[in-house]
Amino acid sequence: MAYIDFIGTVHRSTKRDYVGRVNEADKAECSEVAIRFDKDYWDGERKYGYGGMKYDGRWRKVAEAMAAHYKLKPGSSILDVGCGKGFLLYELTQVVPGIQVAGVDISSYAIENAHPPVKPFLKVANANKLPFPDKSFDLVVSLTTLHNLYNYDLHEALKEVERVGRGGKYIVVESYRNEREKMNLLYWQLTCRAFHAPKEWEWIFKQAGYTGDHGYIYFE
Repeated sequence: MAYIDFIGTVHRSTKRDYVGRVNEADKAECSEVAIRFDKDYWDGERKYGYGGMKYDGRWRKVAEAMAAHYKLKPGSSILDVGCGKGFLLYELTQVVPGIQVAGVDISSYAIENAHPPVKPFLKVANANKLPFPDKSFDLVVSLTTLHNLYNYDLHEALKEVERVGRGGKYIVVESYRNEREKMNLLYWQLTCRAFHAPKEWEWIFKQAGYTGDHGYIYFE
């Protein structure tokens, strides 16, 4: 199990006013709306989530780095757990023509409004019960999703990622290395349920039997 940062540059490209996020609106009400993962979260006002998630090509470099690291080739199968609108999967199909992609997300809105080229390969499902047989995929990824689960569901989701993967696995979760990053995370997050420092995450991975790679995003 190795630490790899594929998405740090994408995460850091967004400017965030942490204190402003708390002060501009009723944060509790915004979280209650966001946790529904419906239109408001994906394409509503910024205070409820993404503020409009549209394809802009930012995931191409991430796809290129993943494809190179995990040696993806035509015929390789990839699952994205928490795929949202499928932008990463789309980029992977462009970087490695001929790969087979699949994605799941708990949000029916995200799946219904997914990027058209990959929409047929996406379905609504919960990360703690993936609708695939054992060892179905050459690569299983989950980016900024699993920290949204309570610990009991998180444990099961990690076991599911391990179960359906037969090759590489890569998970990214939110974390913090100091008190300022912890407070920024608390100020900014809307849907997070698992607040852990890196060593805690590593312990959680081990307890679930997760053997894949991992990365963190920090709110600096």
